[in-house]
Amino acid sequence: MRLMNLAGRLQIALGDKVVDVADASGGRFDADPQAVYDRWDEFVEWSSSLSTDAPLKDQQGVVGAPVPRPRQVFAVGLNYDEHADESGFARPENPVIFTKFVSSITGPVTTVELPEGSVDWEVELVVVLGRGGRNIPVAQAWDHVAGVTVGQDLSERVRQHSGPAPQFSLAKSHAGFSPVGPALVTVDELDDRDDLELGADINGETVQAGRTSQLIFPVPVLIESLSRIVELYPGDVIFTGTPAGVGAGRTPPRYLAAGDVLRSFVAGVGELNQRFVAPAESAAALSSAELATQRG
Repeated sequence: MRLMNLAGRLQIALGDKVVDVADASGGRFDADPQAVYDRWDEFVEWSSSLSTDAPLKDQQGVVGAPVPRPRQVFAVGLNYDEHADESGFARPENPVIFTKFVSSITGPVTTVELPEGSVDWEVELVVVLGRGGRNIPVAQAWDHVAGVTVGQDLSERVRQHSGPAPQFSLAKSHAGFSPVGPALVTVDELDDRDDLELGADINGETVQAGRTSQLIFPVPVLIESLSRIVELYPGDVIFTGTPAGVGAGRTPPRYLAAGDVLRSFVAGVGELNQRFVAPAESAAALSSAELATQRG
């Protein structure tokens, strides 16, 4: 099953058509895409018996995040050996966890205003929970997953590493810094949930390529580790980490610039597209300079 957020309404995608969940269920399930996770098991049972003559519609409207307002957003650092190496760190013995703030979440196709500093890219498999809990065993962890989607952990490196202590969460939570989508894909749709190809390119040039089978801490281990300490809730989001190829790990470092187009993908799941523009103040200054040139 593939779930989409079209114009703020939950849809089941069937090829290039969709079924509106609220309409097809006669109001049993809310149109709000976030609400479905609190009733995930009930929803899966209903959707499995969905009539083949359910009314189909064209995919219309802005594609939003399939999980627009999670209660908790977890992110994992240094979860691929080569990325840990390019970042100058040893392989971690335990998952390295930080948060991204919910206000940074957007849909899959966006324009992102570059803040001051150095903005980097990090393609990631994102896991969305359909069941919560504490002390979830590794063997049962996938049973708690509603599905997966594609994510970008955009990161402003200057703030991230400034000050007496790192500022990971703030540096990774500017407006538009957590695009996810375009659909939530249930794991039964995937040939191998533990071995998915992912990557990213900038203006058509490949910058990242990897497979989730290379994760140091696979999805079940992440869920088990988190749930030993915090309570997990339905609809929570886990950014599972990025493979090698980020801009900060290059010699010389390379960062995103105005005009760049970043494409991020997970095979069998979908892709994101972000276009980057100059900060508003810079654009305003440029417009003023152009106007003065035209006048004079």
